[in-house]
Amino acid sequence: MCQHQPPCPPASAPDRDAACAMAPHPEQGWTLLCNGVLLFEDTGELLPDGRIIAPHRPLSDSVGAVA
Repeated sequence: MCQHQPPCPPASAPDRDAACAMAPHPEQGWTLLCNGVLLFEDTGELLPDGRIIAPHRPLSDSVGAVA
């Protein structure tokens, strides 16, 4: 799918979410990357083969903190 030079990482690569955005839809919370990966706002991913990658956003220090 990718026509960039050098080519973007394929969907099977660990750095697949570094591929270029082809169809960003921030109002809907997702972006289609040129390698066919759907990248969601919560950092979850849907790969072209249908596999799901759970969100992997790091937790902030304030989560669960008691003031």
